[in-house]
Amino acid sequence: MANPWTGEVVVVLDGRPTVAKLTLGALAELEETLAVGSLIDLVQRFEAGRFSSRDVVALLVAGLRGGGWTGTASDLRSVEIGGGPMEAARVAAALLARAFALPGET
Repeated sequence: MANPWTGEVVVVLDGRPTVAKLTLGALAELEETLAVGSLIDLVQRFEAGRFSSRDVVALLVAGLRGGGWTGTASDLRSVEIGGGPMEAARVAAALLARAFALPGET
């Protein structure tokens, strides 16, 4: 069970609910992976609907690692994500929103 007050989101991997969370370390890893000018640039891409599948995968990997998952982007490409690509994009957006919102705002 995810705790939205702490920024957690659940993503289902191969039928198993897994907690994802963008910790400070996960955010730093995300910046490095995507080589974005700032995370605000990434947030703006999501808000405008201009995100790529690479953005979604990078966000999911960073969030899952922040939640304690030890996999890699390659591992994520070979698992079944519950709800498919649309759910993966929704989870990625929720991770971003919860990382930068005060409790009760998302």
